[in-house]
Amino acid sequence: MTRETTLPLATRSTPTSASLPWAVKLLGSMLLLILLAVGFARWQGISDKQVDAATVWQRDLIFADGPQGSVVVKDAKNQMEIAKFEGEQGFLRSTLRALARERKRQSIGPDAPMQLLGRADGRLTLLDPSTQQRIDLEAFGPSNVAVFAGLQKIGLAPIQIVQISGNDRSSQ
Repeated sequence: MTRETTLPLATRSTPTSASLPWAVKLLGSMLLLILLAVGFARWQGISDKQVDAATVWQRDLIFADGPQGSVVVKDAKNQMEIAKFEGEQGFLRSTLRALARERKRQSIGPDAPMQLLGRADGRLTLLDPSTQQRIDLEAFGPSNVAVFAGLQKIGLAPIQIVQISGNDRSSQ
């Protein structure tokens, strides 16, 4: 049979007990330094926002509620219906709902067009010029961006593809 002895808590020693106050002071000093640096940067107006790339195309669109809960998209220039989204369409609806909420808060009607902007770096932005609210669509992933990217050319004149011959090296 083995006999275990226990020491009173007062006589136990831990190797880190002497260094604990020093480590806590160091950690507290580092946190205070970080807070001061962030506060100074904000006070100076330093921002982490990126400058938007140049707009290479723009399309003014009007979104309206259609029959049986669909979302109808019209070209603002000619009032022609260019798309109709039926079914759940969660991302499209939540994006439009966010912009409509701000319009309602500012007592702006739903008839003012929104702008779909294509940037030089490939990004898409949905901008409501009435409220200056914007949603950078690329933040929601490629499948959600594709919902709006399809609206770029729908209803426009078809694009002609010209094939240039003469530089085909595979026939040599």
